[in-house]
Amino acid sequence: MCSVKKPVSCEDLSAASSVRSLDDSYEIFESDCSDFYDVDCDDKRRKSNKHINATYLSSPNADHGVRSDMDRLETTPLLSTLHSTAYGNLPTNERTGPTSSVIMSSYKRFEKAAKPERKQQSSLVTIFSVWNTIMGSSLLTMAWGVERAGLPVALVLVAFMAALCLYTAYVLLRVNCHHGTATCEVPALCRVLLGRSAEVVAHAFSLIVLLGANIVYWILITNFLYFTVNYFADLPNSNTTVHNTTLLCPSEDGLNGSLIIPEPVATSPYWNLHSTVPVYVAVIVFPLLNFKNVTFFTKFNSLGTLSVAYLVVFVLTKGYTWGIHLNNMVISTQVDKNAAVLSGMLALSFYIHNIIITIMSNNARQDKNGRDLTIAFVLVTLTYTLVGAVFYICFPLAKSCIEDNILNNFEMHDVMTAVARILLLFQVVTVYPLVAFMLRSEAILLLLFEPTRCLTVTINTIIVTMCILVACFCPSIGTIIRYTGAVSGLIHIFTLPSLLQMRSLYIRGKLTWWKTLFYCLIVVFGAVNLLMQFFIDE
Repeated sequence: MCSVKKPVSCEDLSAASSVRSLDDSYEIFESDCSDFYDVDCDDKRRKSNKHINATYLSSPNADHGVRSDMDRLETTPLLSTLHSTAYGNLPTNERTGPTSSVIMSSYKRFEKAAKPERKQQSSLVTIFSVWNTIMGSSLLTMAWGVERAGLPVALVLVAFMAALCLYTAYVLLRVNCHHGTATCEVPALCRVLLGRSAEVVAHAFSLIVLLGANIVYWILITNFLYFTVNYFADLPNSNTTVHNTTLLCPSEDGLNGSLIIPEPVATSPYWNLHSTVPVYVAVIVFPLLNFKNVTFFTKFNSLGTLSVAYLVVFVLTKGYTWGIHLNNMVISTQVDKNAAVLSGMLALSFYIHNIIITIMSNNARQDKNGRDLTIAFVLVTLTYTLVGAVFYICFPLAKSCIEDNILNNFEMHDVMTAVARILLLFQVVTVYPLVAFMLRSEAILLLLFEPTRCLTVTINTIIVTMCILVACFCPSIGTIIRYTGAVSGLIHIFTLPSLLQMRSLYIRGKLTWWKTLFYCLIVVFGAVNLLMQFFIDE
């Protein structure tokens, strides 16, 4: 538990980053919602409080002492609900001229009853929430990352990145414990400890994460829609028995091992994966982006857990069917520059830092936050390792054939693959409006625009246009994930937690030279991770 006195409170400075308005009902990858929701609510509270205050002070029985005390009470967001309740319960003979002490005592007496309690959850639910939030589309690319880094290096790198991301996430919890509140998030802490510019940087790089997520989801929707439609269109002519044993190596031609790579089927110019289908996706998705209330889509949250569970079963089943194939695997303990592909991906795969305070603040056992967070990260690490390593070890073709979307290695008529694509298609379509809402809300908050219907449609149009262009000309989700992870990881995972911790230690008089060196090395690692992304052999 935290007992250190907070020198500054961030409760009134900034809303919690992007997940605030949907936090109680939805958690996802990268999942945040919008600061704007809280800003809007605060504006409404201030207007309501101002009206109540003006009405009360206009009374001839209100003395100057009460005015000053009520002015002070106006700074608390609970006044709009507590003032009338507390004052209505004062003794009759005091209503004509209540003293400031009576006002304050009545306020405190009714504060607990009137304040809406935060939803508390057990440690088990908290662990599951963190695990469910972290797990995302990176699961489809993990085997590809293992192939690029090499199995031994990949196993070490996954464990190292998991430990480092866990530590920096826990650092944010400790900093918030000393200088924040349960409603704070990283941008608010940045404003309190590092200044307004740091808050802007935090919001700006949240935009990058959300933009990357929007693009990746759009490419996945395009892919799943294309192959799902083809599956049902060609179902009467397919030989399921043959197709279920066929693997593809789209990156190479000719024969590979004992499996023949089928020739690509000619497609219609009106139904092309990298030209027309991304546009068709806009016809489906764009109307969903303009819903006034996106909380409807949170009802499908369980699909995320179901999809992850199915992918794990999918990989284990295929691995058992194939058996272990080490003949095409090159064992190397040397760290190649291509290992940065995996480290960049993992920076996004373990990314939860901009909403970790919100999630952990709902834990009923606040003294066990460190333990619960560690267990959640261990489970995530095991899941990534299981999917990536098992698929890599058991894959019967040359390991270089592994795609950045493992489903692309299977013939479209493979039944388990078709089920996976259908399930993931429905899940991603229901998730995308939420992610787009988060991106739009962050943009409005950062640019200080007044939200209007026209502005909403304009921003949605820009988002959709960018997603279509990337899906047509650069449809590689592995490349997008590693660049997004390296850029956002440098700021949100490595730099901001380190700077916030150093500032906190300095304020508390506990900053030493070796601690400064340690946190500076974390920042340097994030910078090197980003720099190495530009030297990868594609």
